[in-house]
This record gives sequence, C-alpha cells and structure tokens, in this order.
Amino acid sequence: MNKLFKYGSVLLLLVVAVTGCKKLDLFPPRSVTSEQLYTNEAGYIQVLAKVYGSMALTGNAGPAGSGDVAGIDEGTSDFLRLFWKAQELSTDEAVVAWNDPGIQDFHNMNWSANNPMLIGLYSRCFYVITLCNEFIRESTDEKLASRAITGSAADNIRRMALEARFVRSFQYWVLMDLFGNPGFVNEETPIGASAKPLQITRAELFNYITGELKAIEPSMADARSNPYGRADKGAVWALLARIYLNSQVYSGVANWNDAILYSKKVIQAGYTLIPDYKQLMLADNNKNNTEFIWTLNYDGLSTKNFGGTTFLVNASVGGNMDVAFSGLTNWSGIRSTKSLPLLFPDFNGTADKRAQFFQHNIEIENQSEFKDGFGVTKYRNRTQAGGFGKDPDRTFSDIDFPVFRLAEMYLIFAEAVKRSGVDGNLIEATTYFNTLRQRAYGNTNGNISSASLTLDLILDERGRELYWEAFRRTDLIRYNRFTDASYLWPWKGGVKNGTGVATYLRLYPIPATEVGANPNIKQNPNY
Repeated sequence: MNKLFKYGSVLLLLVVAVTGCKKLDLFPPRSVTSEQLYTNEAGYIQVLAKVYGSMALTGNAGPAGSGDVAGIDEGTSDFLRLFWKAQELSTDEAVVAWNDPGIQDFHNMNWSANNPMLIGLYSRCFYVITLCNEFIRESTDEKLASRAITGSAADNIRRMALEARFVRSFQYWVLMDLFGNPGFVNEETPIGASAKPLQITRAELFNYITGELKAIEPSMADARSNPYGRADKGAVWALLARIYLNSQVYSGVANWNDAILYSKKVIQAGYTLIPDYKQLMLADNNKNNTEFIWTLNYDGLSTKNFGGTTFLVNASVGGNMDVAFSGLTNWSGIRSTKSLPLLFPDFNGTADKRAQFFQHNIEIENQSEFKDGFGVTKYRNRTQAGGFGKDPDRTFSDIDFPVFRLAEMYLIFAEAVKRSGVDGNLIEATTYFNTLRQRAYGNTNGNISSASLTLDLILDERGRELYWEAFRRTDLIRYNRFTDASYLWPWKGGVKNGTGVATYLRLYPIPATEVGANPNIKQNPNY
C-alpha cells in the first residue's frame, strides 16, 4: 500500500499512486487562493487533502507556528492526541505523569467545562467539520457547472464530496460519543459571525450520522479500492458497525442486528489479519497491511506534529526503558495501571504475544511518577526490518494510526451476536474470536468453545486486542463499568484504590466557551 500525504504551507496536497509505498514531497505554493484551487480537479484534491490532514496535523507550518485551533498549545492540539486522552486516560488502561493544565482531570474523573483539553478536542472536531462543509458546498452540480468542470473530473469531485461527508460523519460520531449533545452545522448552515448553530440531541445526531452514512455508501469507492488513507465503503461499514454496537447508549434503543450486518460486510470485503500483532504499530505499517480499513497517516519528515503517534511513542518511554527500542525520544508521560497487564496470562508476552509492556512498579503510589505503572511498548517507530523511522533526529513518528481495523469488526460481530440472544451466528462469532487468539498465541492454546464465549470475556478480549487504540472509555460505558463502583481501577475518581463516581460523567461537558458564546447551546446535566 502507498501512503498519502504531503503538507504544504497553505494546504495539504494529497497525491497517491496506484501502486508502491512512496510518500511524495509535493507542496502547493503559498499564493494559492480558494478561487484558484477550485478551478479544476487537481485543486479539489488539494482541498480534500486538507480535510484529511486536519486530523493528522495541528496547523500549516509544521510542529508549531500556525495552529488551526486557537486557545490551546499547538503541540497538544492534534486530533488523535486529544481524542486518545479523553478515551484512555479516563479509564483503567492509562495514567499520565505530567501536570499540564487539565490533564490529570481525566484519570481523576473531575473534569469541568473549562478543561482546556476538552475545549481543544471539541474545537478541533468542529474545525474539521467546517472544512468538510466548505468542500461539500463547493462540490455541488451548480458549482461544478459554473466552473465548466464536466465528465470524469466532475464525477471524481462528487466522489470526493462523499468522502468529505464521511469524515464529517466520523467527527460527529466523536462528538456524539464524548459530548452527547453538541452544536450542529452542515453545508446548509448560514455562514457568518452572527449565525448561531443550533444544538442537536444525541438521539437526533445518531439518526443524522447513520442516515448520512447509508446515503453515501452506495456511491463510495468499493472497499479496499481507494488510495490508502482515504475512506471507502469499508470505512463506512466499519463506522456503522461501531455506532450500532453502541446504539443503546446513543439512541436509547439497542440495534444488535445492524451491528452484526455491517461488521459482517467488512469481514466479507477481503481484509485479512496481518500475521504478527507486534507489527501493527511499526514505522512502516503502511506496507502490505491487509488489516487496516481506514488510517490517520503520519510521516516523520512531512507531518511534524507533537501529537498523533509521535505522542503515543515518545510519551510511552521513560524510566529505565531503552529509547532505542521505541525509535524516538523519552518524554516520561503515559503508562498503564495494573488493570491492563493483569488482563494477560503473563506480563512478558510469552503466551499471549499482544502483551507489550516494560515492567516498572505495577502499583501506582504516585500518578506523577512515571516508574509507577507499566510502560507500554505497543507503538514503536522502528521498521519491520529493525531500522529507525525516517526522522534523523528521532523525534517524529512514521506510524500510521488505524481508526478501523479488521480485528475490531470480529469483536463487534461476536459481542452483537451474544447480546442479540440469537444463537444462529454463535459458531461463526467464536471462529472470529479464536482467529484473534490464534494470532495472539501463535497456536490454538487460547481457543475457546462457543459455550465459553461470554460478554465479560469479549470485553476482556477487546482490552487485550485493542488497548491504547482509543476504545476503552466507550467500551466501559457500554458495559456499565465506567462510573459504577462495581468495577474499580487504581486512582479511579482520584482515589488510590478506585471509587465509583457520578453517572453524569459518562458524558463530557460542552465546553464553557461554547455555552457562553452561543445561547442556543445548553450544558449537559450536572456540569
């Protein structure tokens, strides 16, 4: 597979060959204007690239200097870094040693509407949505006709607009999952400082997103046919499967059948697991990767950004850990509570090879001490052949982040089958579960029978398979274990041995900046 990228001073230029694995260095000139860009298909590709790149970059000038989102340190404003912290630091899978404003609030579960990380994430999502809306507005038949764009060029632009609608749907899923009832804007929303977006309820947003995805699905590129890093039918199905798995949380009504339907569409689309789990998160994971469905792409030379997988590698290294093993530098930030390694039959990965830890103190006496807690070595900026990533200074990562991969679809299918109460698919669900176990163990020692497949086992398996991939908060909420006192982890709620917390914390607050600026936006309950 080939990587898509290059980031210019004004826009990101997306250039992808049909074959090969090259990352091309092509930059649009600084003087390019919107009017000039939208004159032909190549210009639309440049703007679409900015749509995708807005989730992998913090701005247009590199790691710092021209951030997209105001009011937050640019180094922490990357979408993945913010999303990951909200999804992982609030759970049993991760703690952080740093004391940046607002960051300890996540694990202590005492965040407020003024948390700068949450404000940054909410703002980043709407920045991406704004880019999508603009692209969609500029891609109507009327706009294309006015620019004399016809034939295959016009058809290609219409398909690009579908991809922008997918990216917008993905960002609205993030807002629905984390914030519940955000503001809402689309291509029909009036533009201007006086325009005040209306608020949408979580259930209404659920219907909007699923409706959008079903509307674009027939005309999207076939699964596995679009250039690497761009969305296709496989990505649409994967997002629908994930949403329907959480339908009861989002809409109040369970829909296990559609979770089964869409996860099965992905499973049947020709994706396969890569043989070695430890190669999932390496510097050259874009090469020959048959498992990834849609990715956020990073490059150590062209996407210099202190978020993304650069954050996941560097922040995971500290204490007595060998920096050369990770391939980047030592930030001494994030590591696991004991709850994560205790999911595995051993800590060293000799049985289940997905266990990738460096053993410091398993107990956490002090959250600000990096050596309290196990280091996680899942993300390594080394190649399959053992070389380092492309950045000669070993600061920035080449690792692509899989937003969706096949393993998640196997686990969605299994869980939805168990929750549906229909046993007709149970053998198939167990087969998918065991396929993951066979990769993890290298043999059939971890296989289970259909009678042994339980919801608790599936949740634990999600922890083993998907840890540190920004799933855990959503999973624990679906299982009613995020706030409940029946399931505790170290320092949950700011108490060493853990404590139950109020149920309203299952939603993050709408940022105070948003509520204060727009009278149409009402705060989530109890904030």
